[in-house]
Amino acid sequence: MTAFGSRLRSIKDLDDLAQQYPDRELSLSRKRQKLEFYSSNERPNAFAMASLEFLLVIAQYYREALPLRLILLLIAGQRAGGKIPLTQDDMAAVLDVPRQKVNPALQEIMEHGIVLKRRPGVYQFNPPYSYVAAELVRGVDGSSEYVQVDQQDALDELRAGKLPELVRYPSLQLMREAIDELRQERAAKRRERRERSGSQVEREQGL
Repeated sequence: MTAFGSRLRSIKDLDDLAQQYPDRELSLSRKRQKLEFYSSNERPNAFAMASLEFLLVIAQYYREALPLRLILLLIAGQRAGGKIPLTQDDMAAVLDVPRQKVNPALQEIMEHGIVLKRRPGVYQFNPPYSYVAAELVRGVDGSSEYVQVDQQDALDELRAGKLPELVRYPSLQLMREAIDELRQERAAKRRERRERSGSQVEREQGL
């Protein structure tokens, strides 16, 4: 009960906060690099990564909810190496949407090089956008196996295949350009509405 009666200590900045918890591994001394990964000596590169830039761009680009929900499901459904063992029926069941709505949303995502189809029922996230490097696979007999797939190996495999350039060398630039165009269109419509509103007021005042 004494905790509720004491005043909270003011926080000046994040470094001040970090110093209050010296046992926690928190470094604010340098700027985090894009797509930086963290691992341990016991399990090197045992990470699941999602590009923050990628999430920011798709949040602005997709105006409908289903493509975004589908992307989040695909991120969560990855196994080691970025493989996604989900059929479109599985996706529809998890998202609670009709099967026929999943296909066009998935095709749109694939057209941007975000996800590619490996074989029926198995897709893969493009490694620069989201990637799972390792997992602990449990066997039916109770045993477990640590499986690791280096991100560079996955990239090399993609670039060696006969795939579209957008998949082999992905870029979010097309989405950024589409976002800029949409914002320009909206700004033009707002100006048009203001001009119409101003003209209406002038006519009413003239009367």
